[in-house]
Amino acid sequence: MIEIHAVTDDDGRIVVPEWLARAEAVHRQLRPQLATDYAACMRAVFEAGGRMIVAIRDGQVAGVGVWRFLLKTVAGLELYVDDLVTDEGRRSSGVGHAMLEWLEEQARARGCALLSLDSGTQRHRAHRFYFREGMAATSFHFVKSLAAPR
Repeated sequence: MIEIHAVTDDDGRIVVPEWLARAEAVHRQLRPQLATDYAACMRAVFEAGGRMIVAIRDGQVAGVGVWRFLLKTVAGLELYVDDLVTDEGRRSSGVGHAMLEWLEEQARARGCALLSLDSGTQRHRAHRFYFREGMAATSFHFVKSLAAPR
């Protein structure tokens, strides 16, 4: 059985610090570049509107979701998923589906018009999963780095 637990409350406060600590290893499978002080990094994300859930299977973190509500001109209120990652050893076992289902319930309860996310162009398995989950690729996401060259 997969259980979804909120790590943060609606105001971004960490309600289960031990789940945050245990989420790090799975989260870094998607985002290895996160700051060394993971807890401080995530607190900053939560202060900026991010929220977190973990999927628990057999007492272990099997998946991590980071999301936020955005009010956008394109469709009004949407739930945007920053990160959705299932532990490499637990993929194709329903973890991602359970997290997306939970996120969709949150979006509907809040009156969102959309649930959206971005996925790296190289993540072909993830794309197949999102299509199976009823999502559509509706646009390109363009990026221009503003970081100073090293």
